Amino acid sequence: MNKPRPKHLALHLIKLPLSGYVSILHRASGAVLFLALPLLLMILDQSLRSIETYTNLTDVLANPLLKVVLFGLMWAFLHHFCAGLRYLAIDLHLLPTLAAARAGSKWVLAVSLTLTVLLGAKLW
Repeated sequence: MNKPRPKHLALHLIKLPLSGYVSILHRASGAVLFLALPLLLMILDQSLRSIETYTNLTDVLANPLLKVVLFGLMWAFLHHFCAGLRYLAIDLHLLPTLAAARAGSKWVLAVSLTLTVLLGAKLW
């Protein structure tokens, strides 16, 4: 095994399985949720402070651009939650085989996207 090691790793040529993309999205959604926490806490504070701040908040949140941002945050939460449950199932050996873990990653994407669409349609 005297193969020369590559000097540069070509990341754009690496083909990840679906579970790799779910893992990356899990980390990214967690980072987005962490960074959005001050915004979400401010929204909670304004909604509970008084009836005037609540009505001002509902007027501001009627903006379609802000609704899209909130739907993105809702998807990030739902994906992070579903992927977290998948990782918990893997750690508890409830998904013992590679095929079961890969099927779990398909379920994570399907369930998180379906719940986002259903809740988004309900809340729009």
